[in-house]
Amino acid sequence: MLPELKRLIEQLGKDKGIDKEIIIEALETAVLTAAKKKLGQALDMEAHYNEEMGEIEVFQFMTVVENVLNSDTQISLKEARETMDEDAEPGDSLGTKIEANSFGRIAVQSAKQIIIQKVRDAERDMIYEEYKDKKGELVSGFVQRFEGGSIIVNLGRSEGVIPPAEQIHKEGFKRGDRIRAYICEVKRISKGPQIILSRTHPGFVKALFEIEVPEISEGLVEIVSVAREPGNRSKISVKTSDKDIDPVGACVGMRGSRVQSVVQELRGEKIDILPYSDDQANYVCSALSPAKVDRVYVDEDLRFMEVIVPDDQLSLAIGKGGQNVRLAARLTGWKIDVKSESMIDGQSDEGYGGLMKIPGMDENTAGILYKEGMKNIETLASADPEKLALLTSIQGMSKEKAAGWIDEAAKIITNENNEQDA
Repeated sequence: MLPELKRLIEQLGKDKGIDKEIIIEALETAVLTAAKKKLGQALDMEAHYNEEMGEIEVFQFMTVVENVLNSDTQISLKEARETMDEDAEPGDSLGTKIEANSFGRIAVQSAKQIIIQKVRDAERDMIYEEYKDKKGELVSGFVQRFEGGSIIVNLGRSEGVIPPAEQIHKEGFKRGDRIRAYICEVKRISKGPQIILSRTHPGFVKALFEIEVPEISEGLVEIVSVAREPGNRSKISVKTSDKDIDPVGACVGMRGSRVQSVVQELRGEKIDILPYSDDQANYVCSALSPAKVDRVYVDEDLRFMEVIVPDDQLSLAIGKGGQNVRLAARLTGWKIDVKSESMIDGQSDEGYGGLMKIPGMDENTAGILYKEGMKNIETLASADPEKLALLTSIQGMSKEKAAGWIDEAAKIITNENNEQDA
């Protein structure tokens, strides 16, 4: 049925990269299925590959019994001794080899389909095993075709797919183009493994720098965080424990050669590289570059920073459509509110005005409270008297004095609300 079987098994294993044992198992299953299809499903049969003979041998087994109840699987003691084994005893299982060429054309065709399916399943399992641990790596391939907006990428023995959501809208590819992408997920589905690729993932930028910057691949420079708006701008923060290495300079390269290689791959996407700092205020200020920052107010509990910039730096700090401050917030993990000096001055006047309504409050004390976060009378009314009492910069400060201010602030707010309702 399968001439030169041994050579075919070796060739198939070589072409498909599949273990020979998997192919042999597929052949044994296929031949056994063909035999049962032709001769009967109830028969007790086994199929084994004979490497010396280079063929799949099929054996039918019969159980030796005194009285035959099932002629498909049982044989009488008398017949067994006469035709198969003269020393047979009840309970013995005797096998007879069946000629494979007796299975018929339809059975052989079924066997062929099983072999094809088994080999295909083995290929899928092999591809899944190959790629399941490659999540987060870069791959290169060629654009093979387009399906429903997705780009199908030929990766060699497998295919990857870049869904519309993982594509940069400014980019355009045509069939046959070479393409690089980031493996963001490997799924096992009914049709086989699905390798999801991305060109928009922040990890794509990180992986590109790992290739272009030897100091990163060697572990001397670390990319701490990446924030990205694909096709427009990215920000990355880097650090190193080696005092002799400038992490930003290493990523930029001589005359910008390294960063330009990444920019070229990203089709012109702008990239800001900044040093990471354990001082979170400095880190946020760097993240807002190229804008210059005057001062920062930090709320550790809420991970919130109010950043004050000169009036002429406000639009630069915020960026077009809020892009710069948005990327800075993603990069650092802090909520950021950017305000100009004139905006703060206006708020200061309003805040002072509210604080000065409290009996006994002077301008100096109101100024100190404002700098400590009491921006208006509402903030003071909700303050903790114990924390407020710790402000040693205010002469004669005590818990009782703080509680008195808080009570007066609450009364003023209540009276103003009542006047508005009247």
